[in-house]
Amino acid sequence: MNEKTRVEMALSRLDAAIAGLSQSIDKRQTRDLSVKAMQDDLQRMTRERSDLTGSLEKEKARAEKLEGANEEVSRRLGAAMESVRAVLDRHGG
Repeated sequence: MNEKTRVEMALSRLDAAIAGLSQSIDKRQTRDLSVKAMQDDLQRMTRERSDLTGSLEKEKARAEKLEGANEEVSRRLGAAMESVRAVLDRHGG
């Protein structure tokens, strides 16, 4: 094997090694971008969860307030109905 052939073979192996390295770098960059995207998504979802939790707490407090108001209205209506019945009973209605 002459010197020129050995150099060509070495250059061919070097080209193959560089191509393999380039593929490995591309795969790593793609994986890193994918991990970064997942981390960004996780942070966004965590913020959204926190916002939703806050909204849920506000709505629960509002629902409890409305429930209390509903109970008060129901109590007052019951008392008013009893008053009307009493008046009707006294006046023969």
